[in-house]
Amino acid sequence: MEMNVTGRCVLLLDGAHHAVPIVAGLLRDGADVTVHAATVCAALEDLAQRGRLRLTAEPVDETTFDLVIRSVTRPQRQPATAPTDTGRVTLVGAGPGDPGLVTVAGRAAIETADVVVADRLAPWESLAWAPPGVQVIDVSKIPFGRSTSQEEINRLLVEHAKSGKHVVRLKGGDSYVFGRGFEEVQACTAADVPVTVLPGVTSSVAAPELAGIPVTHRGLAQGFTVISGHVPPGHSASTLDYAALAQSGTTLVVLMGVRTLPAIAEALLDGGLVPDTPCALVTDASLASQRVVLSTLARVATDAAATGVGAPAVAVIGAVAALVP
Repeated sequence: MEMNVTGRCVLLLDGAHHAVPIVAGLLRDGADVTVHAATVCAALEDLAQRGRLRLTAEPVDETTFDLVIRSVTRPQRQPATAPTDTGRVTLVGAGPGDPGLVTVAGRAAIETADVVVADRLAPWESLAWAPPGVQVIDVSKIPFGRSTSQEEINRLLVEHAKSGKHVVRLKGGDSYVFGRGFEEVQACTAADVPVTVLPGVTSSVAAPELAGIPVTHRGLAQGFTVISGHVPPGHSASTLDYAALAQSGTTLVVLMGVRTLPAIAEALLDGGLVPDTPCALVTDASLASQRVVLSTLARVATDAAATGVGAPAVAVIGAVAALVP
């Protein structure tokens, strides 16, 4: 039975990973979600940190909620294919967050998985497509919170594949765009584990597009440059020439740059980009919580702080950012 939960207060009494697809669906439908549990998985912790739901281990008055979900059970159905004796890994780039943006091939992989190793920004609703009994391993890397090392992720992929299982590595965006996907391919190859890579919709293009911004446009931008803002300009680990980027004439798309945005903006201004260069910040692209903040290069760091922009967010810098309808 379908129920309209838009604007409804929903209490979920389950903090395990199998509750994440239900929570994600409730949030997408506009529900106000509270999770009451003694312990919660990393994915729910991350959603709470991003302000999308509330977590509590304290007693709650259930009568104050419109809907109470006491436990989450998965519908039983037969797997799409019989289990195979040969273990393998499939890297699925699952897009920016909306499960509707997972490719057909990506969904087919999830439907035949024995084990799913999932990132924090993967569309957890898509786990509803997995067969009954699938093992879900949450390897979320939460900023300033719980984190799983890349070495441990590589080990998990190889270990479960070596035991004869089909392991789906579910990653947000595209696995090869700042997703460390090729490191995982190298680990599997070194261990003689067969591995397949399924491309995903990258947020570097999808986030601007969903905000109404084309990364290229005739007469304005003949190209676009995607950079990581994980480390700031001048950092010993940074390999980017910000003066050259400022003079490139391309749209600049910055991923993982919320924390370093002030330094990036300053470096681009120093490199010659004019202060009134249009900028846009897109948060939670493709989700019900998607938000767009319009600014200029001179003000973008101030506006980001004033409006509470947090990760995940994509910054678009260039004339095309002024085309938002």
